[in-house]
Amino acid sequence: MSPVRVVLADDHTLFRAGIRSLLNELEGDEVVVEAGDGQAALQLIEEQQPDIALLDIGMAGLSGLEVVARLAAAAAPVRVIMLSMHASEAYVVNALRAGAAGYLLKDADTVELGLAIKAAMRGEIYLSPAVSRQVVAGYVQRTGAGDDQLARLSERQRETLRLIAEGFSTQEIAVKMQISAKTVEKHRAELMARLGIRDVAGLVRFAIRAGLISLET
Repeated sequence: MSPVRVVLADDHTLFRAGIRSLLNELEGDEVVVEAGDGQAALQLIEEQQPDIALLDIGMAGLSGLEVVARLAAAAAPVRVIMLSMHASEAYVVNALRAGAAGYLLKDADTVELGLAIKAAMRGEIYLSPAVSRQVVAGYVQRTGAGDDQLARLSERQRETLRLIAEGFSTQEIAVKMQISAKTVEKHRAELMARLGIRDVAGLVRFAIRAGLISLET
C-alpha cells in the first residue's frame, strides 16, 4: 500500500513536532511538509498534492476554515482534517460546511489521529468522540435551514471581517488588503448591514463564533 501523504499546518512548532512524531508511528503515513500559517499551507497543498491535510483551525494569515473553503472551491482532491481546541457546535458546523472531512480535538487521545486519517481516506467524515451528539444533531438540523450568514459573505468581506476581529485599524486593513481606507469602511458597513450587527464588538463576537479567528494563544 502506498504511503498516505500528509501536509501538517499549525502555528505552534512544538505541537507540529508532536503530531509528526505520532504520524511517524502510524504504518503507511508520511508527512510531506509542514507549514506555520494558512497561506503557506494553501501553497504547499497546491504544490505537493497530498492525500491528507491536517490544519489548525486558527492559524495566522488565513484560518484553517479559509484554507479548506478555498480548496473546496477549487475542487482539490485533498481530504482536510481540522485540528482545534474548540468542541462547540459553531466551530464544528462551520468546518464541515467549509468542506472538512474531519474535526479532531487537540486534546484527543493519540489513537484518534490514525482513526481520523483512515476514515478520511475511506471518504468518511471523522469527528472526535468528545464532540457531543448535540453538535452533530445541530449540524444535521441546520444544514437544511438555508445558507448561513458566513457563507453569504464574499471572500473580500470575510477577510475584512477577520482583520477587524483581530484588532487591526482601518488604515492597517487598507494596507494589508491593498485597498483604500474608504473601501474598508464601506466593507465594514456592508458587513454590519448583512449580519444585522451594530458595532465592532458584535463583529468580533460573530467572527469568533464562526471560527474566522481563534481565542487560542
